[in-house]
Amino acid sequence: MPNITYITAEGTERAIDVPVGTSVMRGAVLNDVPGIVAQCGGNAQCATCHVYVDEATLDKPEPPRPDEDDMLGFTAAPRREGSRLSCRLQVTEDLDGLVVRLPERQY
Repeated sequence: MPNITYITAEGTERAIDVPVGTSVMRGAVLNDVPGIVAQCGGNAQCATCHVYVDEATLDKPEPPRPDEDDMLGFTAAPRREGSRLSCRLQVTEDLDGLVVRLPERQY
């Protein structure tokens, strides 16, 4: 299983093995990672699963699709390089070692 590291806004790190085919958001929710609200349940309609892909692993995920890119305009925390909706980051073997940082607020 690919290992994803979640870093909270306070700096707490949790490395979690997330099954292939699961989203980075679902991996956080199922493992009680604080800071991922996922209010819409993973339908890319709320932007409450916003994360920042760490610069060191920025090349791991595919680029955002237009619907995700549009929704990133509604994040509560500032959008910056590496901003993604974690519900749109589908876990593949290529994402092993991905590091995501959670913003200071989601809504």
